[in-house]
Amino acid sequence: MRIFQRSALSLFCQIALRTSLILTLPVTIQAQDVAFNTAILDLKDRDNIDLSQFSRKGYIMPGDYSLAIKINDATLPEQSLAYYAPDDEPEGSQVCLTPEIVAQLGLKPSLNSGLQWWHENECLQLSSLAGMEARTDLGSSTLYLSIPQAYLEYQHADWDPPSRWENGIPGLILDYNLNLQNQRQNNASGESGSYLTGNGTAGANVGAWRLRADWQARHDWRKNYQSHSKNVEWNRIYAFRALKEYQAKLTVGEDYLNSAIFDNFRFVGGSLVSDDQMLPPNLRGYAPEVAGVAQTNAKVVISQQGRVIQETQVAAGPFRIQDLSSAVSGLLDVRVEEQDGQVHEFQVDTASIPYLTRPGMVRFKTAVGQASDYDRRRSGSPFATGEFSWGVSNGWSLYGGVLGNDNYQAIAAGIGRDLLGFGAISADITQSSARFANQPMLRGRSYRLSYSKRFLDTGSNLTFAGYRFAESDFLNMNDFLDMQANRTWNRRGRSKEMYTATFNQQIESLGLHAYFNYSHQTYWDAPDSDYYNLTLSSAFSLGNWRNLSLSLTGYRSNTRSGQDEGAYLSLSIPWGQSGRVSYNGATSSSDTRNNLSYYDRLGDNSSYQVSAGSSDHGSEMSGYYTLDGALANVKASGSHREGRYSALGLSLQGGMTLTTQGGALHRATQMGGTRVLVDTDGIADVPVGNGSRATRTNLFGKAVVSDLSNYYRTSVKIDVDKLNDNVEAIRSVAQTTLTEGAIGFRRFDVIAGEKAMAIIRLADGSFPPFGATVQNQKQQETGIVNDEGNVYLSGIQQGGTMSVRWNGDIQCHMTMPHKLPADMSEILFLPCERTAEPQS
Repeated sequence: MRIFQRSALSLFCQIALRTSLILTLPVTIQAQDVAFNTAILDLKDRDNIDLSQFSRKGYIMPGDYSLAIKINDATLPEQSLAYYAPDDEPEGSQVCLTPEIVAQLGLKPSLNSGLQWWHENECLQLSSLAGMEARTDLGSSTLYLSIPQAYLEYQHADWDPPSRWENGIPGLILDYNLNLQNQRQNNASGESGSYLTGNGTAGANVGAWRLRADWQARHDWRKNYQSHSKNVEWNRIYAFRALKEYQAKLTVGEDYLNSAIFDNFRFVGGSLVSDDQMLPPNLRGYAPEVAGVAQTNAKVVISQQGRVIQETQVAAGPFRIQDLSSAVSGLLDVRVEEQDGQVHEFQVDTASIPYLTRPGMVRFKTAVGQASDYDRRRSGSPFATGEFSWGVSNGWSLYGGVLGNDNYQAIAAGIGRDLLGFGAISADITQSSARFANQPMLRGRSYRLSYSKRFLDTGSNLTFAGYRFAESDFLNMNDFLDMQANRTWNRRGRSKEMYTATFNQQIESLGLHAYFNYSHQTYWDAPDSDYYNLTLSSAFSLGNWRNLSLSLTGYRSNTRSGQDEGAYLSLSIPWGQSGRVSYNGATSSSDTRNNLSYYDRLGDNSSYQVSAGSSDHGSEMSGYYTLDGALANVKASGSHREGRYSALGLSLQGGMTLTTQGGALHRATQMGGTRVLVDTDGIADVPVGNGSRATRTNLFGKAVVSDLSNYYRTSVKIDVDKLNDNVEAIRSVAQTTLTEGAIGFRRFDVIAGEKAMAIIRLADGSFPPFGATVQNQKQQETGIVNDEGNVYLSGIQQGGTMSVRWNGDIQCHMTMPHKLPADMSEILFLPCERTAEPQS
């Protein structure tokens, strides 16, 4: 009973004392003593009390503190802050906001001339900004600044002004995406083989610069022919950095022309391009998407001019890839490699919105260099290009550009109009002139019309990104370079007309969603090609069955490589806690399939699907498994068709990051993308993340949270609900806004160790005073002393040391038992040895 009373008293007193600590006032007020009525405390030794740390409102003892800075709703990273006694108040204290820290606050530049400073012009005088307040909470290691919104630059709920963007820390990265396929044909030839493909990005960060090298590789083993082939290609080596003052991105090295007017091509040189990622989220552009249908478990490869942009495995059925970078533009080549050996190819045009610019803004893109092909062979003379878009008013935008070298020139001009309730439209004309040896000058024009409309009342979104028509003598830069290199002057294969349309319709009352994508391309002196995809899906209930889903997809592809068309039908029914049973029927030009499948989740981060059915060529079975692992994303698949083939597939996608602050293996889907290295002060197995599934720190207390948005405020936090019982986080959330490709760094104060009640006794038999604080070797507070030396301690390590502080100094040290009791509910008796001289 006595133990219970002491435990309850200790916990109650610590709560009371910590509450007094948290209730701090602005540090700018006059320091004044607070008198505590100790008579109300039921203590045996009222003369042995030290409440000096709580005796002044808002008083922070002068010195340096490592604190996070919270400005209204935004949080700056933890940094060292000094507290000084003001010249006119020797007994007080005030936080020192240096010019470097003030630069991170996001104040409007017009206010800089009116700021006043103190302490030899090192610290901001808070009174020079009327209404600004500051208060310090040592309990959460945070300085809270309240600044009137009128003083701050434009901010969004999840977006910070450029003054708060971080370039991160130096480091090395290696991101990878590996796919292994093993196929065996069960026919007369018995051909079999294994195919390992991969792509990714290696790089280094130094200051604001990002050095990147994109790679792709392939290794084939063909058992029948007892041969193998392999190759590794570094298809793009370049460096880039953000120029905040211009809201632009500077790139040097090998690159692809990033243009909304001209067709893109590969070149070596440099570019300076307005970066929409630096704008607030509501002003940014869109990211393209790719939709299609896989007949079996398949690998989808998205590339452009030979460079692999994304490679992923998908399960049989319709797929939509929506995580492509918004920087990807132009015509994309899509290749669907089925596990039964079939290959389907089609193209997707990423242009899908009218060219409009926010009123008063000017966006620009410039580049100089020399065109090169995939094998790094230079072609043509050096070129230069520039384009712009100017938001003339609320309704109108003007845009245009030029591109040319000694023998090729193109000029474009266009206009965009916001039609308000009728959508948005833009139109432009491009004229090209090309000169070849001993050939007449070729001149031609290209016309383009784009329209987009979002119907809010009906939940519809229509994008019509083309009509585009090119005259027979119009050449884009790629056409010119090909003709010049091959010395052919015919028009065969050059684009003539293109129609592209995308439509989304949501009918919430019926639970119906419709998606339609159509693309039609004609050529001069070559066959036409077209592709369409229509998907109808609905969620509904039938009798006692709830959350049923039905989807129907139809597609048709007609390209130079062949024609393919088909349909896919799926009915899904909930089964058990998290499972679903589905019927899937598919028909294509070569086969008809009927399958019954079962899908379920295995915990929070993995799922599987198994199916069995029949086709025109016999029975078949397949399985698909995904794991969102802490070190990599894993996908595995297998399929077998009677008398035809057997196939297995495995993919790993992840990354490695190494910095001067440590490193870790981690998940990664954005190759070479932005990430944060988290340090939990050497404590392993701490769950950290940014809202998605958490990863855990490695043996060195490090973890990398990857795939963060560029220039977007992101919270990195410890999942306190999943912390081990012997771990406690002093501060569990940190915010960061990083430039593109940066490696951020955040350190969390974490206390690891056992928790127990203890009694602290000094060498002379007395106890530390009521209100004294206990700290570990990292100066983290682990307890507050109550009556008769009672304290509830956290972070107890076998053989570790802790110190006890009162009267503003460390007064004694104590050593934890070298062998902790099996039952930590027992009270520990801890002698505290006085130091020769009190330590600050």
